[in-house]
Amino acid sequence: MTPEIGVRTGRAIVFYLREQMKVDHPKIVIGRDTRISGPMLASAVMAGICSMGGDAIDAGIIPTPGVSYLTRSEGAHAGIVISASHNPFQDNGIKLFKGDGYKLSNAEEAELEDLILDDERQLSAESIQNTGQIQVLNKSAERYTRFLQKTFKLSSECKMIKLVLDCSNGATSGIARVLFESLGFSVKALFNQPNGKNINAMCGSQHPEKMAEAVLEDQADLGLAFDGDGDRLIAVDEKGHILSGDQIIAICALYLNKHKQLRNKTVVSTVMSNIGLGVALQREGITHVMSDVGDRYVMEQMISNGSILGGEDSGHIIFLDHHTTGDGMLAALQLIQVMLDAGKSLSELANAMTVFPQMLLNVDVASKPDLTTIPEIQEIIQSVENELSSKGRVLVRYSGTQPMCRVMVEAPTYDLAQTYCEQIAGVIAEKLGGESRSL
Repeated sequence: MTPEIGVRTGRAIVFYLREQMKVDHPKIVIGRDTRISGPMLASAVMAGICSMGGDAIDAGIIPTPGVSYLTRSEGAHAGIVISASHNPFQDNGIKLFKGDGYKLSNAEEAELEDLILDDERQLSAESIQNTGQIQVLNKSAERYTRFLQKTFKLSSECKMIKLVLDCSNGATSGIARVLFESLGFSVKALFNQPNGKNINAMCGSQHPEKMAEAVLEDQADLGLAFDGDGDRLIAVDEKGHILSGDQIIAICALYLNKHKQLRNKTVVSTVMSNIGLGVALQREGITHVMSDVGDRYVMEQMISNGSILGGEDSGHIIFLDHHTTGDGMLAALQLIQVMLDAGKSLSELANAMTVFPQMLLNVDVASKPDLTTIPEIQEIIQSVENELSSKGRVLVRYSGTQPMCRVMVEAPTYDLAQTYCEQIAGVIAEKLGGESRSL
């Protein structure tokens, strides 16, 4: 993302709100993570907003779900986050929220993209005489922290819980420790000294290994790792075992179902979720709905099916009765709530789901023809599925952004998963002209 695109994006959003939503004077909340390019790009977006006659409300450094919350609580018409999530510091981009705190649909984003590229619409800013203003939103982090506090039931037992936090040198760095200590927990915070270039650098939800070591060294009860913009959670139990997003979803789903709080007894996850999640949910009579990959698609299915819990194995977890988007710190509080109410350690709760061994391979391809039209590929997939029967799963799909085909196999053992995955990837490479690369 360049400053020019930032300006054009700010203008496009104001134009969209004015023309499509009939908002005379749009107010838009702007937040960012800790990347070195963040202030520059935020300034560009705000300049674009003001040049088109909208007001930009600067929330500063704050997690993505914090912008969603502030957009709603401020009565703003949209929210923009300057972030590239879990990517390295040199990347940056934007995430968008509507006035109700939900992300834009595919159709809405496509319309906005057209406006960003429309030179005629962009030039209409030159006729604006009543430009907007930039307003600083004071104490934005404190307001978001208070919102999170209200989602958790205070307990005297909190002071008995010892936490290790990995803030990924990102947007949670100035908030997470304050939040958890305010609730009475004993906290050790790691990777909470951002310098603009160390965000997500071998830390956070993508790399929780050092946090796991710290949990063992400090004899902590659990570790909680967030990504750069704070919308993901990966946990580590007291034995140093890393729990995926699927396992956290399973733990929370079973707890909510037991206490008759799981609306419609339905949980949503993506097609990339481990087969073990479905097995655990089915065992308890919980309906498991699968969506396409992406938290936006998870949310669509949650709303369609009346579910309050959904997410991704990567750690995006949505508690719809608390928030309108995935929130790493909120998910962490809900997980701890289950531990306290159940009186169990995280390792005990994790036994609720058996993780099936999984193998993932990326195959570089020269083109992306419909896979169902290639007999050899369909034959090898069918053969593996027949071998696995109900004891495993095969998922083959193209990447939406890169020239590659992703092959995932889950099986009773890792060796079987690897063998079957390599067999399928080999046929795809032969037919579509690429090489296999493990993830």
